[in-house]
Amino acid sequence: MAAKGSKARSPKAKAKETPSQDAAAAKEIAPYEASEGEEYMSPEQQAHFRQILLAWKQNLMEEVDRTVDHMKEDASNFADPADRATQEEEFSLELRTRDRERKLIKKIDEAMASIENGDYGYCEACGIEIGVRRLEARPTATLCIDCKTLQEIKEKQMA
Repeated sequence: MAAKGSKARSPKAKAKETPSQDAAAAKEIAPYEASEGEEYMSPEQQAHFRQILLAWKQNLMEEVDRTVDHMKEDASNFADPADRATQEEEFSLELRTRDRERKLIKKIDEAMASIENGDYGYCEACGIEIGVRRLEARPTATLCIDCKTLQEIKEKQMA
């Protein structure tokens, strides 16, 4: 029974590689090249980051659908307790991952809202520009690098 269960899981292990590759492909939107003298967070820059955020959210939503389908298809009541425990652990890991992604989707929605109200790209703590390159690396960033570094130092001191 264990050999049969491991054979059933091996194609899924291959399938699990594909979503992460899809997410990486969606984030491969060409970096923004500002024209000389262009104002920070111009409509073109806002459209660029809106496109990144929408693609990222779309990939995350597709992951949710894949997880639901995977859990429906693979929900089995194995007679062997080890096989059952393996399946439950796999489902638990997937659900924790989806929960983190759910929180990320919320941050993406907040970033989209900040684009709409004109606050996107500015540090919530000090108000300076976060920077296009930092936003390219982390489109949901709300703090400039200095404020984020300071926040991390404070968190380490509190722990």
